[in-house]
Amino acid sequence: MLKLDRQLIAERKAKLEEAKTVLKQHFVGIDKIIDDLVDYIQVWYLIPDLLKRPVIVNLWGMTGVGKTDLVRKLVKSLHFQDRFVEVELSNVDETLWHSSISSVLDSHDLHDGKPAIVLFDEIQRFNTIDTDGKPLGQTKFMDFWELLSDGRLSKKHRDNLDNFLMGYFQRRKETQRKRNKGEEVEEETVYLSMWEALELRKALNLDANVEDLIDMTEDEMVDLVMSAKRQKAIYEPINHSKTLILISGNLDDAFHMATQASEADVDADIFHAFTTKVTLMDVKEALMNKFRPEQVARFGNIHLIYPSLRKQDFETLIQREIERVCRETFEHTGVQLTLDDSIARLIYRNGVFPVQGVRPVFSSVTDILEMNLSKMLLHALTHGETTIYLHFNEAEQKIEAKVGDTDFSYAYSGRIDKIRQTNQQAAVANISVHESGHAVVYMVLFGLVPLQLQSKVASSYSGGFTFPHQIHRTKRTLLDMIKVYLAGGLAEEIIFGSLDASTGRENDREQATVLALDYVRKYGFDDEFQATYTLDHHAYTMNRDVTDMDVEKMMMRLVSETRELLSRHILLLQSLSLQLAQKGQLDSSVTADLAAQHGISVEVKPEGHLHIPTYDAKLAAVQGH
Repeated sequence: MLKLDRQLIAERKAKLEEAKTVLKQHFVGIDKIIDDLVDYIQVWYLIPDLLKRPVIVNLWGMTGVGKTDLVRKLVKSLHFQDRFVEVELSNVDETLWHSSISSVLDSHDLHDGKPAIVLFDEIQRFNTIDTDGKPLGQTKFMDFWELLSDGRLSKKHRDNLDNFLMGYFQRRKETQRKRNKGEEVEEETVYLSMWEALELRKALNLDANVEDLIDMTEDEMVDLVMSAKRQKAIYEPINHSKTLILISGNLDDAFHMATQASEADVDADIFHAFTTKVTLMDVKEALMNKFRPEQVARFGNIHLIYPSLRKQDFETLIQREIERVCRETFEHTGVQLTLDDSIARLIYRNGVFPVQGVRPVFSSVTDILEMNLSKMLLHALTHGETTIYLHFNEAEQKIEAKVGDTDFSYAYSGRIDKIRQTNQQAAVANISVHESGHAVVYMVLFGLVPLQLQSKVASSYSGGFTFPHQIHRTKRTLLDMIKVYLAGGLAEEIIFGSLDASTGRENDREQATVLALDYVRKYGFDDEFQATYTLDHHAYTMNRDVTDMDVEKMMMRLVSETRELLSRHILLLQSLSLQLAQKGQLDSSVTADLAAQHGISVEVKPEGHLHIPTYDAKLAAVQGH
């Protein structure tokens, strides 16, 4: 019966709580992830002897949210650095030293059955099926699945002990041969070398110091090996039931917004809201695109899903970095640094790419603050000044500083701000009409103000976007969303004339066509086509050409209806376009006011809002009949 050391458990519990506090002080925006992670590893850390199989925790999220760093900081907080290994598996990289998980763990002396932590990072690179769902030929790290299954790794090689004995008897035989020839031989008692002691400890899974094994004579070694061979325990699978297995990766199939990595103008809260909607089922489905079903099952059901950071999280991170720079500046130079909010706003505008996480922020703090600060520090140190005040004049695009009593001012524009400013006004006007077309139709059909409406973006080319809410797919909403996609290009035709309409409609028309094809071929919303025309297996594939003309007629009809809708609301389209062209982006409240002025009643809903019919009310109404 297992005896619990209550005092030891209490000490470990306190250590775990301390680690949780430290992690929350270091990381921004992932308190819930930290709480859940600590909860899931409690049994492993407090009472590992209770475990019959390893604890497996999966960490999923977009890049830069702190998955790998969280694990490293946890390992350090728990003082497990000597019992920790990071592994990046790959089925294509031939440069890796090891070809099995067993050899990796063996090289870190983690085959002793004691508690350990293993991080399998960037696991998405280890896919076992291709994009068509066909198995990939693999020979490396296949025991990874064995480890996940029950935590036991079978021993593939059993000749190590025999090698020890063979070497011993060969040396004895050589000694006897020399004696028979009358040659002088050394003392018969021979001790193990360092290499032999290490190999023996691994082969027998001994819990002993190498120094103690070196002191063994070869006779004692033979007795130890023979005893182990008789017990046969050395041939049993290596037990890793006390190992904490952490699996980390980026799943773009689950986080669809991850492809917008270069987007610096989408509100971080919008991305956050969409990532909070990613569920366990989304993760499982994404894993099924990379691994076989039986392999997905071995990941278990403990999946921690990171949301992208909110706007306030980025602001907190920037403020922390500013405080760090101020603190380190004072510690190293004795100069007191003071900054106002304008510097933080400058860093945010030029350093926050919501999908890329925290890394661009850190580099922007260096680029914007630390690099420019060096000029001021040089003056302060050479003139004995002890204070520096920094401010960014947004109107004049200047960094203004006061070093002691001396004023400095020099032109400065953020790298991303420069790109925004170079967009030609004619292109912005074109984009403003295009995006306003999307927005007008979206507001009329859905009664909602777009989450974000923008015609100036930080890109080397001019562009914009109209960010919708999450829309529950129905027969009606599919048709309405097709109209929203079509509205951009049609608005250009109405305002500028058909000959000056731009090619910016390309992606919109692709998305509209996909919805139209799904409407007919996948969902069966067209009464004349009830079979499913999207089956790919050769035995079920149907001739999709029969639906082409129907889809074409449907698109032509929707184009006509969308053009007519925009024409009815031409005054709103014009007003919205002018305002958007002037400002580059419009807040939801401003857009709602404009819509109200033109007789359109709309609601401003938050980022996480799901537009869905009132199914519950309709179902309840059935009871009354």
